[in-house]
Amino acid sequence: MGLFERYLSVWVGLCIVAGVVLGNFFPAIFQQIAAIEYAHVNLVVAVLIWVMIYPMMVQVDFAAVKDSGKNPRGLVLTLIINWLIKPFTMAALGYLFFKVFFAGWVDPQTANEYIAGMILLGVAPCTAMVFVWSQLTKGNPNYTLVQVSVNDVIMIFAFAPIAAFLLGINDIEIPWETLVLSVVLYVLLPLVAGALTRKLMHNRIEGLLTVLKPWSIIGLLATVVLLFGFQAEKIINQPTAIVLIAIPLLIQTYGIFFIAYFIAKRMRLKHEIAAPACMIGTSNFFELAVAVAISLFGLNSGAALATVVGVLVEVPVMLSLVAFANRTRHWFE
Repeated sequence: MGLFERYLSVWVGLCIVAGVVLGNFFPAIFQQIAAIEYAHVNLVVAVLIWVMIYPMMVQVDFAAVKDSGKNPRGLVLTLIINWLIKPFTMAALGYLFFKVFFAGWVDPQTANEYIAGMILLGVAPCTAMVFVWSQLTKGNPNYTLVQVSVNDVIMIFAFAPIAAFLLGINDIEIPWETLVLSVVLYVLLPLVAGALTRKLMHNRIEGLLTVLKPWSIIGLLATVVLLFGFQAEKIINQPTAIVLIAIPLLIQTYGIFFIAYFIAKRMRLKHEIAAPACMIGTSNFFELAVAVAISLFGLNSGAALATVVGVLVEVPVMLSLVAFANRTRHWFE
């Protein structure tokens, strides 16, 4: 691992603090950046995610992608976790904590909004960040791409019905432009660019990757600064709410990962397939969840706050799970 990867948890922590501090001292700057959007997708964040995943896309060998379908077990694990387990456990934990354990601390309307935000996180499997987690666990980039691509296709058709069912709304309005544009921006275009780069560079690809790889971490850190800068005022003014939301999210994230990891071990998957599969099932497409929460419930709603807390929880937790997966690589040999 390089300097960035080795101390990534430290850099992420510093960027979270920097985002909150800068967002409170220079809110106008972040408001201007937040306004640069189309279909609720922030274009600045989109560029940073591009910087994040482009180096991984350059590594994709389409000849190997074609062969990945010969081993469908990793795909099956990802699909079961993402669509049959994760959304429903997230909804159950939200109800348990905000309707039972924390019922005396949160008014019913706010509790419903927190639960809604958690559900939106649970129904949006990771699309972009998982390429970072896959790289850090030395996952198979071709198989990771297949897993993410299949989830993206399913998400287009399953996101709205499952969200509507879990939210108890018969006529939920989902911003389809946001979903489709996000998939195009975060998966399709970087993939095409990576394939063209690989074809044009050919024998010089390894040298290019050496230059590009640090930029994926820089993209991640800059994205963290922006997201926490956007929500800095809420984070400062509502610390208790953040703690209450974080508790069930932490339980959900660690719980889903260890369920998936246990199943992957029992299925005797290779580590390079098992680790990314578990990361996909654990991580969230937080860009989409935040956008939908704002669209449905408003910028200052409890649902929007819950999705931002999801980002706060996810990055350090996923880094701890990356470390765990790397330490237990021998379990899969």
